[in-house]
Amino acid sequence: MNLKKNNRRGFLQKTGALAATAFLSSLSQPAWARNLEKAVRDTAHLSADDLATEEDFWYYIQQSFTVSPSIINLNNGGVSPAPKTVQDAMKRYYDYSNEAPSYYMWRVLDANGREPLRRNLARLAGCDAEEIAINRNSSEGLETVIFGLALKAGDEVVAARQDYPNVINAYKQRELRDGIRVKWIRPEMPAEDEDYLVNQYINAFTPKTKLVHITQVINWNGQILPVKKIAQAAHQRGIKVLVDGAHSFAHLDFKIPDLDCDYFATSLHKWLYAPIGSGMLYVKKDEIKSIYPLFATDTSLQGDIRKFETLGTRPFFIEQAIGKAIEFHEMIGSDRKEKRLHYLKNYWMEKMRDIPKVRFNTSLHPRWGCAIGNVGIDGKKPAEMEAFLFNKYKIHTVTIEWENIQGIRITPNVYTTTRDLDTLVEGIHALAKS
Repeated sequence: MNLKKNNRRGFLQKTGALAATAFLSSLSQPAWARNLEKAVRDTAHLSADDLATEEDFWYYIQQSFTVSPSIINLNNGGVSPAPKTVQDAMKRYYDYSNEAPSYYMWRVLDANGREPLRRNLARLAGCDAEEIAINRNSSEGLETVIFGLALKAGDEVVAARQDYPNVINAYKQRELRDGIRVKWIRPEMPAEDEDYLVNQYINAFTPKTKLVHITQVINWNGQILPVKKIAQAAHQRGIKVLVDGAHSFAHLDFKIPDLDCDYFATSLHKWLYAPIGSGMLYVKKDEIKSIYPLFATDTSLQGDIRKFETLGTRPFFIEQAIGKAIEFHEMIGSDRKEKRLHYLKNYWMEKMRDIPKVRFNTSLHPRWGCAIGNVGIDGKKPAEMEAFLFNKYKIHTVTIEWENIQGIRITPNVYTTTRDLDTLVEGIHALAKS
């Protein structure tokens, strides 16, 4: 039995179809898992581009989730549902913790589980495990850096008006409390001109600039920014680089070192499909010692990444279930996943091209947009669009009215079907005609 299972694992790894076979290796699999395993094997020969349009394969991915059949959830940009295996793992660890919390949480899950998880996250991120801290969300990671940097009165930070509100408020607080200065830029979006986007940041740099904040994927409309080019320009001037990767990690196919950044934070409950309330912070190894942790520790200015994990009592059952989310992601594959997500976004946008009054706030080009799209209708308020789609078609979206981006955000996911998106197109067409 073991030899047979090992041979199967070797076959799947060799074809590149399954990087983490533990996801589908139980001896008593439910039907959905057996069907998914067969679908993975049967499509092993397909390229990521070809697989993106194979609806039968993605149907079996959909069966890995427990999403409601009564609504069409197209707001995965806020937080994504987790697949069944992740939910089951979290519930199992929760029950386990409650058998004797202070023993099983701290002496078993925390003491024995975090380091393997750190290594697995680092492998996925393409960096050293000693550069990864496990926390609760992007805001916590980003604010750890924002408040932990030794900035003084007169120091400047460059950031965009389209950055996340929690981040904007954190910088405003440092302005009020410490006298730093934030130079806000406001790029026009969507944009497909790399020089334009890079120069928006470069033109704001001065000899006083100490940090540049870059949101890799703008959450309001899915705009992808050329992070590496901006980071290289910043480093040439001695400026540190903080990247908000809330919507890029496990969404786009990249490794953190590819970005040439100093700090990177993400929410794992978005595109990795980990339990709600899980996140990750990357700090380049030689930068760790210079950042104060958000929660005090006796090693505040030492170079151990673990100083950023002193959060007090925390839900270890959530943290440990991240491992199952990594397995699920690697089972699909980063390239395959990105190609499918981009295909879904373009699927609905291309079908709306010729609808009168419809305008797009997101690029269709894969370099500048992936899963997240934003659409508006001339003469219709975004809130009116959101309400119409939900009341008439039970499609869940979100209103976006932020700076120069006005519309509704449409965010499908790997469990979204093209039939769902056809319903979206029907709804937008009906509203545009009304």
